[in-house]
Amino acid sequence: MTHTAMTPTTSAPPLTPVDRDTTSAPPTADRPATPGRAAAWAELVRLPALFTVPGDTLAGVAAAGARPGPRTLLPIGSSLCLYAAGMVLNDWADRAEDAVERPHRPLPSGRIRPAAALTAACGLTGAGLLLAARAGRPALAVAAPLAATVWAYDLALKHTPAGPAAMAAARGLDLLMGAASAGSARAAAPSAALLGCHTLAVTTVSRRETTGGSATAPLAALAATGALTRLVTHRRVRLPAGRRAAAAPGLPGPAPGGGARSTPAGAVTAALAAAYAVTAARPYFHAALNPSPPLTQRAVGGGIRATVPLQAALAARSGATATSLLIAALAPAGRLFARRRAMRKVSIT
Repeated sequence: MTHTAMTPTTSAPPLTPVDRDTTSAPPTADRPATPGRAAAWAELVRLPALFTVPGDTLAGVAAAGARPGPRTLLPIGSSLCLYAAGMVLNDWADRAEDAVERPHRPLPSGRIRPAAALTAACGLTGAGLLLAARAGRPALAVAAPLAATVWAYDLALKHTPAGPAAMAAARGLDLLMGAASAGSARAAAPSAALLGCHTLAVTTVSRRETTGGSATAPLAALAATGALTRLVTHRRVRLPAGRRAAAAPGLPGPAPGGGARSTPAGAVTAALAAAYAVTAARPYFHAALNPSPPLTQRAVGGGIRATVPLQAALAARSGATATSLLIAALAPAGRLFARRRAMRKVSIT
């Protein structure tokens, strides 16, 4: 699972009044101020990126032909726990590398102990599997390989050619878990594949966050964004049985030419797909022109932010307009937290 605009820098995040640990002694010349413990954990789990996670479940529920309800909170909670576990485990596994390249991060800076991070990763994984089990056996059947993929990526696959594919698989499985909790994971396979392709592109670009120097990955991601936008808006979609009847009088459905019908719901799908394309394509283009570390990091941030409108577009093309708007509403919240100074220094790798 990936990843909102979070870019690493080489300097420690400045202290703000909100970040101060009010229970500690005031800073002195010999004892510099550091962000509070809660802020350090928020940075470790990539708090802004957590707002990209519920959309996986909601898009999966929409693809399964269901509507979100109180029980949907169980797979959403499971996804959040497993995503946060992956982020924490990522920093635990890379703590030696981060001590050189990203010394401001919570572990190398000493704000969080490695043992505490590993314990948290284990606890979050267990909580995620427990919530999936409460959502039903089908959801647990997807959550188990999802958790295994997260751990395999962080501990073994991240720095191998299989790393981006593993991350893409994790994001696709996350969407399928939402569909499994609502009915059928099979119906959500096309949506999971599209989301996985987007994640593959973002993760491939992220491998050059600290070094830059390659225009190939941003160009490939730019091409993938264009292809995904076209597939979301023009590919024929077979709606779930519960929605085919509703689509007949004018709700979303396949047009004779293969595209979406010209309906309000179709317009929502097109608008969300356009938002996805604009959010991702511009920073990819800039990074392709100048693949420096700062612009590569911005490209990764743009790709992360684009996840939400893509999830929303996938829900809309499944005929769940209200669900798509609910997903889209998560984007401003993620941007709000991403504007915090400490959060701007966070990376996904």
